[in-house]
Amino acid sequence: MKKNILSNIITGLLIVFALILVFSPDAKGWMIQNLMKIGLFQPEVPAKVASAEPDLTKGTPVLFKDANGKLIDLASLKGKVVFINFWATWCPPCIAEMPSINGLYKKYKDNKNVVFIMADVDGTIDSSTAFMKKKGYVLPVHIPASSMPKEYFSGSMPTTIVLDKQGRLSFNHVGGADYSNPEVAAFIDKLLKMNL
Repeated sequence: MKKNILSNIITGLLIVFALILVFSPDAKGWMIQNLMKIGLFQPEVPAKVASAEPDLTKGTPVLFKDANGKLIDLASLKGKVVFINFWATWCPPCIAEMPSINGLYKKYKDNKNVVFIMADVDGTIDSSTAFMKKKGYVLPVHIPASSMPKEYFSGSMPTTIVLDKQGRLSFNHVGGADYSNPEVAAFIDKLLKMNL
């Protein structure tokens, strides 16, 4: 009898936990974040920094708008390494990777040759800015202000890309990832050393 009661309690707790994971993006994000801490969800960082990808910033402007309404054209960022993360406040893998991106941003925030664009694909800059503030992140929030090349963003969240100083796509990762991985910073450092 006691064994059945204990079994029912454990089953009930597991059901409650499963329901919380299903209905709470923050809880699901927390679970993924803890899996990142044990080594899962590592981004595949390219071994070489050279890219044969074309510069997609030529031609049709690729624009983002910041919280103050200022437009940023990717073509104007030539000479800089650009880290772009496409995300949404309700996306559990986005929530999970945010602390590691925040740490990466803090590492490079004083480097004028590295630009971070956190593009809320829902286009709700007020909500995403409030999310960042609530979580204590210092990441610069943007929204896409033009259509995005499919090579940058195909609709899956989160998607993270890094453009080299010539504007070429050098890194593309779809899905949540742990950007505190030292290989990511080493890759950005290599891109910074490349000549135009």
